[in-house]
Amino acid sequence: RSIRDVVGYLPEDDCYIAGLQGVECVQLAGRLSGLERMEALRRSHEVMDFCDIGQERYRQVETYSTGMRQKLKFAQTLVHDPPLIILDEPTTGLDPSQRDALLNRIRTIADNHKKTILLSTHILPDVRQVCDSVAILAGGKVRVSASLEELSKPSRPGLSVWFASGKDEFLAMANAEGLVVRVEPRGEIQVEGLSDSETERIWQIAGRSGAIVRRLEPARASLEQIFIDVVRQTTNVAPNSEIDVASADEEAINAYH
Repeated sequence: RSIRDVVGYLPEDDCYIAGLQGVECVQLAGRLSGLERMEALRRSHEVMDFCDIGQERYRQVETYSTGMRQKLKFAQTLVHDPPLIILDEPTTGLDPSQRDALLNRIRTIADNHKKTILLSTHILPDVRQVCDSVAILAGGKVRVSASLEELSKPSRPGLSVWFASGKDEFLAMANAEGLVVRVEPRGEIQVEGLSDSETERIWQIAGRSGAIVRRLEPARASLEQIFIDVVRQTTNVAPNSEIDVASADEEAINAYH
C-alpha cells in the first residue's frame, strides 16, 4: 500500500473494468492508492480536466477509442498526485496531435509540479521531446546511462545536412571527392569537420550535383544510432545488418526527467 501511495504507473496494456464510467475508473484508482471516496472523486474530475476528458468521462470505458483509453490511463496514473510516475509506452496508438498533447502534459508535470518521471519506450522522438536523461537497456542490463545532452555530443565534430532533394547524388559526389560522410538513421547526411572549408565544399558539391539543401547545422550524435550500436554489441549482430528499432528490445529505452 505504501508503494502505491507514492508511485503512479501507466501500463502499456489497457486496464479497466467493463461497465464502469471513465470517472468511476479514475476514482477507483484513487481509492486503491489511499484517497478517501470524496477526495478521490474530486481529484478524478481535476485530472480528467487536465487530460482533456470532457463529457466522455460519463461513458462506459469499453466504448472508448484507443486515444481515449490512453488519456484514461494517464488520469488514473495522476489521480493520487504521486511523486514518482512510471509510464510504459504512453503514446502507443495515438495520432500525431494526441501524441504531441500527451507529451506536452508529461513535460508540464515534470517542469511545473516537480515530479520524477520514468518513461519506458522504443519511440525515440518521444525521448528527445520530453526527457533530460537516458538509460539504454539491452540483454537485461543497463548498457548506457547519461544525460541527453551528453549523449548528443558527437564523437567527432561534423555537420548534419538535410536535403529537400538530390541526397543520393550529393552522397555519390561527396564520396568521390574524399569527404568523410555517412547516412544517419533519421535520413540526414553527416559530414566530418566543422571548418569553413568543409562548409564551402558542401555547398559546392550540392550545387554541382543538383541537390537542394534544406538544413545545415552542427552534428549531434543520433540517439537512434547509439541505440542500434548498443543492441548490435549486445546481440553480436553484424555491423551491416539492419535492426528494427521498434522490435529489437521492447524495454530498450528508459528515459527520465
